[in-house]
Amino acid sequence: MKQYLDLLQNILDNGVEKKSGRENMPNTIGISKGIIEMNMSDGFPLLTTKKMYLKGIIHELLWFLRGDTNIKYLVDNNVNIWSGDAYRWYLKKFEFQDNLRESSLKPESTMEDFLTAVKNQDLCPIHDYEYGDLGKVYGYQWRNQNGVDQVRDVIEGLRDNPYSRYHIIDAWNKADFREMALPPCHLLYQFIVRPLSDEEKFKWIKNNTTLKDNIKVLGTRKPNQDFFDPYNVPKFYLDLNMYQRSCDSFLGIPFNIASMSLLLMIIAKVSNMIPGVSTWIGGDTHIYVDHLDAVKKQLSREPLTLPELKITKELNNLEDILALTIDDFQLDLYTHHDAIKAKLFTGLKK
Repeated sequence: MKQYLDLLQNILDNGVEKKSGRENMPNTIGISKGIIEMNMSDGFPLLTTKKMYLKGIIHELLWFLRGDTNIKYLVDNNVNIWSGDAYRWYLKKFEFQDNLRESSLKPESTMEDFLTAVKNQDLCPIHDYEYGDLGKVYGYQWRNQNGVDQVRDVIEGLRDNPYSRYHIIDAWNKADFREMALPPCHLLYQFIVRPLSDEEKFKWIKNNTTLKDNIKVLGTRKPNQDFFDPYNVPKFYLDLNMYQRSCDSFLGIPFNIASMSLLLMIIAKVSNMIPGVSTWIGGDTHIYVDHLDAVKKQLSREPLTLPELKITKELNNLEDILALTIDDFQLDLYTHHDAIKAKLFTGLKK
């Protein structure tokens, strides 16, 4: 992942310091765009210059795909990346709420108390609100944006009209901003197909241990698609471009590029395609000034060989995707440097 380290260095060399547009957030040093291209044939883009928490990445993506917007599933699985945002959203709703179940009730005094209430599914003092709810964030937009299930739409579209340029999952729905704990950062995903050549299709067969002994040599005769179809050979590579408007370069980007690449793998598998190139495109690409020491420590390390990630379950439809669990993913050959800790800023008052 040298591209990622080059991006960090570019920010240090050419970035400018700016105030944050959100309350209770530190200043940033940033640039106005960033690009990282990841060819999935080179390995799974999980950062090696620090240890990454892959289970957290998988759990969050499954949470999105199921359309869930309550952090209970994440908290139950020891994933706390959304806990601060959920608590901040709860405090904001409590502050402006006039229909409390009892007027004398006060909000939980600490986030730990709040998370205990989330885990226990306690009855919230605010009418029409559940502890841990984030409003109409990613999962809602992905699965029910203005009544459209965008994940199902992409899967069906790739099967029915793979060359279409409409294979998009879009979370940027301004009409729902007031009902979101946080507007989406990674906001648009576009899936694009590239046809395999006959040579590439033969290579796929050769690398597939269940088929290579059964295939006959064709000699100089040029095959047509009818030859490949009985072997269920993929016809396309599937590429993914993702645009992210706001990019926490130390904590967020490594998580985001792994998550989007995993989504590419899932959609490719259910579509019988080969994961191609996963391209991350960043807008306001920044480093929090509080993260500078951590960034410099990471830049002192050499990247290691990328690991391999496999989805061990057969995926034939959206329902199979929704049934995925953490046990359906296998990470191999992951070597990495030690973890580097840094604070995740969510806008909570100090």
